[in-house]
Amino acid sequence: MNFLMVLISAVVLIAVAFAGFAINILVRKGGKFPNTHVSGNKYLKSQGISCAQTYDREELAKSRQKIDYNSLKVSSGSN
Repeated sequence: MNFLMVLISAVVLIAVAFAGFAINILVRKGGKFPNTHVSGNKYLKSQGISCAQTYDREELAKSRQKIDYNSLKVSSGSN
């Protein structure tokens, strides 16, 4: 019985928190959900930090660049 009371009170607390968040968004002029993604953080963006998906997309774009095989140089390594 004690566990059930704790569970019910936890669910009620979470429901109140979500309701408050929703009301805040609805009441605020131009209210919308905050951008919590890494790309939405100005400090991280200024440091050049991006999320894994963005990094992967950038690396795929680099790998798909056309390679000019005529300008490649072969180095002879001494063993």
